[in-house]
Amino acid sequence: MNVQYLYSLITVVVLFLISYIGVEALGLEILFGIVIPYVAMIIFIAGFIYRIMDWTRSPVPFRIPTTCGQQKTLPWIKPNSVDNPTTTGGVVVRMILEILFFRSLFRNTRMSLKEGSKLSYQLEIFLWLGALAFHWSFLTVIVRHLRFFTEPVPFLIQLLEKLDGFFRIEILYDVVKWGLPGIYLSGFVLLAAVTYLFLRRVFIPQVRYISLAADFFPLFLIFGIALTGILMRYFSKVNIVEIKEFAMGLITFRFTIPEGVGGVFYVHLFFVSILLAYFPFSKLMHLGGIFLSPTRNLTTDTRARRHVNPWNYPVHVHTYEEYEDEFREKMVEAGLPVDKQPAVKEPEEPKEPEETKEQEKKE
Repeated sequence: MNVQYLYSLITVVVLFLISYIGVEALGLEILFGIVIPYVAMIIFIAGFIYRIMDWTRSPVPFRIPTTCGQQKTLPWIKPNSVDNPTTTGGVVVRMILEILFFRSLFRNTRMSLKEGSKLSYQLEIFLWLGALAFHWSFLTVIVRHLRFFTEPVPFLIQLLEKLDGFFRIEILYDVVKWGLPGIYLSGFVLLAAVTYLFLRRVFIPQVRYISLAADFFPLFLIFGIALTGILMRYFSKVNIVEIKEFAMGLITFRFTIPEGVGGVFYVHLFFVSILLAYFPFSKLMHLGGIFLSPTRNLTTDTRARRHVNPWNYPVHVHTYEEYEDEFREKMVEAGLPVDKQPAVKEPEEPKEPEETKEQEKKE
């Protein structure tokens, strides 16, 4: 049984205890509220740029896109301009569908044996839905949080907040008056999607076999971020005004320590900082790598245009023609086939003895 997730879970629990005890018992608000977020952001930016620049230096001498459709060939054969694009416009459409809607993941299949040895293929539709829900909800949460770092808050962010938080729960009676603030669906969808991705790695044998602790660690971190965010909004009730001043102070370098926000806020911020610092060294870098993937961002015009490696240096090679010219006679003697037969030499005239020549001269 793969228990790699236990190492990641224990690590996240330890990080939670470090941040919570550090703030509540030791009063390290400056460390967890200012120093660690800045260090994490520096690591994230520097690491992200380094990985991208390192990938841009990787040689891509040939066109190697993954193709799932007919390439452009003869006029009467209809090509697939999206799956097998031969133009830049087709590549742009393919990249948009891949980045925004995970088109290749939508068509992913799972192989299984049924009724003994009967091979069956099934669409991985739930994986596609889970991945789509996870990424879009995470993006929505990130964009919503920009309201803490902007003043005034842009209209688009306000509109997104209204669309995301349209659902409300209120009980208004003379005896009982109870309600919750607008429920942001993206937070709960993110929590559910992370849970699904975790359970998938635990209960599907093939996925569990290849899963490592590094695969579970970001899932637990994101789960902790979503859970602490939900706790602060609906249960512990932190001071939003203080958090707004704190966030604005981080980007304007006018640092303030918020009062009355509790240890859960610093745990939330610490988890975000750890995720940022961990990001450039993990598989999460597919966020930037997808734009540089030669299997996605290249046209497939290999039948229309020959691609020559631009940095090939001249190398002296011994061609087959030269090899045959050198060993043709020996190859023929050995009975090996040759492209050119050796030239047939004309028989030489027999030489007359010297005595006969001298007698002819005397006569």
